[in-house]
Amino acid sequence: MTFQEKLEQYAELTVKVGINVQEGQILLVSATTDTLDFTRLVVKKAYEAGAKRVQVNYTDPVQTRMHFELAPDEAFREYPEWSVAQRDEVIETGGAFLWIDAEDPDLLTGISPKRLSDAQKAAGNALERYRSAIVSDKVAWSIVAVPSPEWASKVFTGSSDEKAVEKLWEAIFKIVRIGEGDAVAKWKDHIATLETKAAALNDKRYKKLHYRAPGTDLTVELPDKHIWTTGAAKTPAGIPFIANMPTEEVYTVPLKHGVNGHVTNTKPLVYQGNEIDGFTLTFDGGKIIKAEARKGQELLDEMIVSDEGAAYLGEVALVPHRSPISDSGIIFYNTLFDENASNHLAIGDSYPTCVEGARGLERSELQGIGLNTSIVHEDFMIGSAEMDIDGILADGTAEPIFRSGSWAF
Repeated sequence: MTFQEKLEQYAELTVKVGINVQEGQILLVSATTDTLDFTRLVVKKAYEAGAKRVQVNYTDPVQTRMHFELAPDEAFREYPEWSVAQRDEVIETGGAFLWIDAEDPDLLTGISPKRLSDAQKAAGNALERYRSAIVSDKVAWSIVAVPSPEWASKVFTGSSDEKAVEKLWEAIFKIVRIGEGDAVAKWKDHIATLETKAAALNDKRYKKLHYRAPGTDLTVELPDKHIWTTGAAKTPAGIPFIANMPTEEVYTVPLKHGVNGHVTNTKPLVYQGNEIDGFTLTFDGGKIIKAEARKGQELLDEMIVSDEGAAYLGEVALVPHRSPISDSGIIFYNTLFDENASNHLAIGDSYPTCVEGARGLERSELQGIGLNTSIVHEDFMIGSAEMDIDGILADGTAEPIFRSGSWAF
């Protein structure tokens, strides 16, 4: 296939499988100016699939940097009401959300962590209804990625911008199963495999998970009615979509106060346009009581005090070390990809869809059944070829789930 043919197939996969646009639906797309050609293809495919209106919100990374450098401090403690209203309209009309990511991992390096934290808090508080709709799958949503020169050059250091972008496109196409036959059929087979793993874990009803690896000895208790699920989700109306493309994970939620021990990251975390790396988190009764980072300490500290829930976990996800992304040998400096190369955890908000009967509960009710709520949800990677994970049954029996970074069943 030519590059253009692969691009067309990627756009079609995004629209028909990722977001699964429905007849008469409104689609809100968030993209950057680096994604213009691909975004136009997505818009075209969405209208061909029957969308009533496709609205694209473009941001320019250069202007974003200017805003964080030059705007007054109060600008970061506010969030525009019109942006809230736009998202609310999409939710109220049963629309869908798509993010086309071309993140520069170093875009906001050097910006005051206080500004970044204030901006995160303002957006998180203003968009509570929107976040609730996303984490409960009330609406269809999906994230895909497109190379930018800055991102590609970070991944492929030493290559020219043009060559780096070419290499990153090749890697993305391969990982999302483009260019090797019927991508839609391949995705159906892939999701079926993941759902088999989720079903096996759901049958077990493990009480706890015990993680062991260099720098990691962590026990995570699970809620009684927890559900293991995959990136293949459904809206309340039964419309299927895939939230992340790629996706290699099977995930659930931890019991908020049931996490104890310490865990060390194995891949960099890119947060707010900055890199956090070489960090170890220590938990007691679910709460992070100690956080030490070789790089990005101040930003890590700001993140975990964003609100009360930012010091607790909201997700546990299992990904075998031998996965397409991990096997590529590439560190993507992009959570969408790196989280799907590694077992990971998430600081902050939890997914109500991962507990039986929790999907329609209010935030206060979720806390009442032991789930964490927060304005943040940040995945960080902890998996490696040296990680073992045991599932612990209610009677204390331990069974292998992962050995040497791979599924043990």
